Amino acid sequence: MSLFSNHAVIDVDTHVTEPADLWTSRLPRKWHDRAPRIERIKGRDFWMIDGKRALAPGVVSIAGYDGRPPNEFPPTYDDFDPATYDATARLAHMDRENIHAQVLYPNVGGFGSQNFLQIDDEALKLACVQAYNDFLAEWAAADPDRLLPVCALPYWDIEASVAEIERCKALGHRSILFPSQPQDFRQHELSDVHWDPVWECAQAHGLPISFHIGGQAALGVREGEFAPKNGNMTMKAKFARFSALAFIGNALGISEIICGGVCHRFPELDFVSVESGAGWIPGLLEALDWQWHNAGVALEHPEYELLPSEYFRRQIYACFWFEKEMLGRAAELYPDNLMYETDFPHPTSMSPGPATIAVHPREYAERALGALPEETAGKLLHDNAARVYNVPGRQ
Repeated sequence: MSLFSNHAVIDVDTHVTEPADLWTSRLPRKWHDRAPRIERIKGRDFWMIDGKRALAPGVVSIAGYDGRPPNEFPPTYDDFDPATYDATARLAHMDRENIHAQVLYPNVGGFGSQNFLQIDDEALKLACVQAYNDFLAEWAAADPDRLLPVCALPYWDIEASVAEIERCKALGHRSILFPSQPQDFRQHELSDVHWDPVWECAQAHGLPISFHIGGQAALGVREGEFAPKNGNMTMKAKFARFSALAFIGNALGISEIICGGVCHRFPELDFVSVESGAGWIPGLLEALDWQWHNAGVALEHPEYELLPSEYFRRQIYACFWFEKEMLGRAAELYPDNLMYETDFPHPTSMSPGPATIAVHPREYAERALGALPEETAGKLLHDNAARVYNVPGRQ
């Protein structure tokens, strides 16, 4: 029996390709020219937000495609795997891969909802967020025990954010998407008490906070970085560098909620570092523990009762999907804090296409987790995620 047969696998990071008419079909006609919509330009589909090009949906719908990121991707919706955008097809895909449940993230609004900030009409910004959250809840209703939506948040407005958390909890959302570095988008720093009403509301409703990579300014990426000719790196080499730095970029958010007292103030609120890998977690926490003592943080803040690594163990989680060598050590130290993901259908996902080195999720699990104790493997593949996202069903 394989690990995927022994455990009801929960995939904690996947994305839904938003339908082309998501916003134009839901928002008042007065906003149609400014609402997110699809335009076909030179044979390729692009999302436009408030008249500005935001994203080619093919870049984030690459599962099964015979190409390599970032510049080889299916050009139009006609070329996408239906499992990227259709809930029934997604459930069939999950059945084929022997995946019990998936957590669902966005594309168009950005992985910290920052793309909506380019809209200068406050009412339209809020309407865009609410339309997306309504759509995703309806999409997940195809099987609410297996499709677990994550709501976007109008975090630029605290009162609206709290109201949206209340509304989305009633709609069945399981988590809250939040930028790991809101200060990168001209908002308050992550540890600022400005955000406490959001944390308080999320904690009260048992909704974890998701820090998806990309919910911050790109670490180490300079303006014009992805121009075809810029320096000695090719576009694909730049993409590889950017992607790897994006993973460890989530260390900024993790360290800030610990060192800034957010975990101390909200001990029952879970935080998830999404699509960032796990192998680097032990090194970060060992360094934070050392500097915590070295700098005298406990003397300055006697109310902080735990070490950084202990705050992490209590309420922070990380996700993995490709690691092998370093994963074992992370799982040994933090078996209750790691969760499995595929990132379907994104360029870095375990969604094999003819040109990529990706393998089917069950094959990866056997390679990466096969040497772990069965109990530990079960925690990583199911138990931890079931606890965080309140997933019913078999163990």
